[in-house]
Amino acid sequence: MITVQGVVDRVGPTLLRIVDPHDPTPQVSDVIIAEAGKRTHVATGDLVLGIAVSSTADAVELVRHSGAHGAAAVLLKPPHASRSAVKTAAQRGGTAVVEVHSGAAWAQLVWLLRSVLDAAADESDSSGAVTDAGPFGDLFRLADAAAAVIDAPVTIEDANSRVLAYSARQDRTDPARVSTIMGRRVPDDVLARFRSRGVFRELSRGRTTIFVPAQRDGTLPRLIVPIRMGGELLGSMWAVVPGPVPDARAAAFADTAPVVALHLLRRRAREDSERRRTAELVRSALQGTGSARLVAAELDLAPDTAHRVVAIDVQTDDALGGEGMRLALVQRLTDGIGRRPAVADMHGVLYAVVPDQPGDTGWTEVRAALAASSGALVAAGSPVDVADLARSRTEADEALSLLRAGLVEGSVAVHDDVWAVLVLHRAAVAAAGVTAFGPLAALRAADEESDGWYVDTLYEWLRHPGDPRSAAAALRIHPNTLRYRMSRVTAALDADLADPDVRLALLTQLVAIRWA
Repeated sequence: MITVQGVVDRVGPTLLRIVDPHDPTPQVSDVIIAEAGKRTHVATGDLVLGIAVSSTADAVELVRHSGAHGAAAVLLKPPHASRSAVKTAAQRGGTAVVEVHSGAAWAQLVWLLRSVLDAAADESDSSGAVTDAGPFGDLFRLADAAAAVIDAPVTIEDANSRVLAYSARQDRTDPARVSTIMGRRVPDDVLARFRSRGVFRELSRGRTTIFVPAQRDGTLPRLIVPIRMGGELLGSMWAVVPGPVPDARAAAFADTAPVVALHLLRRRAREDSERRRTAELVRSALQGTGSARLVAAELDLAPDTAHRVVAIDVQTDDALGGEGMRLALVQRLTDGIGRRPAVADMHGVLYAVVPDQPGDTGWTEVRAALAASSGALVAAGSPVDVADLARSRTEADEALSLLRAGLVEGSVAVHDDVWAVLVLHRAAVAAAGVTAFGPLAALRAADEESDGWYVDTLYEWLRHPGDPRSAAAALRIHPNTLRYRMSRVTAALDADLADPDVRLALLTQLVAIRWA
């Protein structure tokens, strides 16, 4: 069972508002319609819909009659719900008055209210008590309601052709629908067929209904209704029909779209709220300011599994395009890659916390998915316990800096794999102040007076000790040319290159110049 307040909360303030909350806690048992010119049979706990009310006097009479028979609430449209006489009758009769949005269709409201009551009944049956499912409705029950109107199986899809809900009787469909439901999105080949017929172009143009005839490959006809709110295309409903649909039935099917649109908007609001909360928790974990136990519990991070922090930097000069790519990456990280990685945006960089495990539930799959994203640099810290996520984030940032500087090839850098580059980079930073003295200044001066090969030649010769072929290959010159150049370098350099400490000191200086 569910209370009047619970019904209003689930349907939402856009459609319903309690005007006279005499007692919003009575249990609601059913939804009935007050018919014009008839004495409506009202039972205890009923929600009475004043569809036939055309005057304040009608509203007062309906409220009195409903209150006398124990109705939980009477639903009226403005201005009748706010009339003083109606409120007085409600207070005397002990029933609540709920105002229905003036633009809401009564038929849509009936389906919505009954879906809420059915969902509450299912919750009561399964747990013995009504749980707070939140004000986001049940899209599967709405799909069933829409299917009853059109007398055909229905799917509800978002604007990206992902299946959000579907009705019963899907056995009366075709292979395209079966594969759509199994994969929870329309397969690419099916999308291509519908796109070639101009279906998605028609959806974007604001058509009320779109009929697609049967196709040669055996795909059955479709009746499609766009789901819009405020001019924005939120998704669509697809019914598999046997053939052309009568105008009246097609219009009735289209009338269900506003209710579905409301649920999609509220679903988006819930997801946005959850995403913001998740982002705050991730930020606190990455900054080391939050409780590790709380973060693990709230983000559903397995305490016995190591996790990596992944830093993602979108590389583009187009601010709008960069934001679009960032949103697409967030969507990719939060949908369809096994467990949902925790994601947050900090200082223009996306961070994700993912379990360090193979398969489609962790870093292996995320790495493969992100590597396919052109225009993004991806760096991962080492696997750590949840309490050390801040350290993994620091390592991810350091690996990302190597990618930005071009010190690591490709677009993905893992802290564990680029340790040698990291050692040199840290050494170069630490040694940044030691390049101003020693014999290297003379060699740099010789570079300025020549073709600029002195310093590079010494650097590669020191990096490949005893291997002139490799050093020459790194410089893209012949080994004999390398030997000639080294004779010139030795003449210009006032240092004993046979001394290993001198060689190490010179190499440290050269690394600092190149990497700092």
